[in-house]
Amino acid sequence: MNTTQAQLGAVLAAGGPELSRLLERTEARLAEVAAAGGPGLASHATGTLFAGGKRIRPILVFLCADGDAGERLVAAASAVELLHMASLVHDDVLDGAVLRRGKPTVFANGGRLAATATGDLLFSRAFAELAAGGSVEAVRALSAASSVLARGELMQRADAWSPDVTPERYLERCRLKTASLFEAACRLGALLGGRPGLAAPLGCFGERVGLAFQMLDDVLDVAGPSERTGKPRGADLLDGTVTLPLILARGRDEGLRSVDPSLDAAQAAAICDRIAATGALDEAREQALARVAEAKRSLGEMQLPEDRRRALELVADGVVARYA
Repeated sequence: MNTTQAQLGAVLAAGGPELSRLLERTEARLAEVAAAGGPGLASHATGTLFAGGKRIRPILVFLCADGDAGERLVAAASAVELLHMASLVHDDVLDGAVLRRGKPTVFANGGRLAATATGDLLFSRAFAELAAGGSVEAVRALSAASSVLARGELMQRADAWSPDVTPERYLERCRLKTASLFEAACRLGALLGGRPGLAAPLGCFGERVGLAFQMLDDVLDVAGPSERTGKPRGADLLDGTVTLPLILARGRDEGLRSVDPSLDAAQAAAICDRIAATGALDEAREQALARVAEAKRSLGEMQLPEDRRRALELVADGVVARYA
């Protein structure tokens, strides 16, 4: 068992049998949604939804709720995961990515049209799942997250290969593209699970965890190896995504300010070595760890049962374990 799997096991143990039951119901619901895509898309949707994700966002939905809220909570967890996976499929189309989590993407297997349609299917079903629960506020929370996801993607495209991206702009992009859905997951759990008064503070907890998750993911892209990340080392460099390690390294190695858009995998790996040599990875990691610490401290200010607080702390720790 690797470190990440062990941490996930600790979260499930802390959440108790109820958490495992809710996750099982979510898995069953996701399988139903994928199968309903019809013969043209069902296999692509199924492959996407069951390609090895840890279900962190559904777990946050359940842990931020006050017990079992029935089908509404399962629908919310399913909706968050569907939106997350839809965004990944669309990202792979934009990036021309052929691997994700070490497996061929829908884009690689079925082409641009199939991947776009699969992402559209998952996106539309996310809102169908949530709308069935009848909570306008919950639909608004997920809609807000999907809107800022799109803004973050546009920002990332605009910043491609740019030598002028600041750390502040990078963090805002991470907030939009990644942390917003972590925040929405926590909000949905609180809203639909009997803790509406904690929706805002739990949302802030989720945002901090989501920021750290993305920041450490970007460190991993540089540090590798590919068997850990499921994609080529330096994949961000290959598609022009400017991340914090590169931004910080540019302040120490002027030669990194300009990266050739036509670089190949070997050249990207060489640039990763240069970035690592500047010490930028350690600094980026420390900034991410600071967000995790902030997230865990914020839980102490909320009226939560001790078992739920501990489980949420373990989720935050799991973000760090993924890097270790």
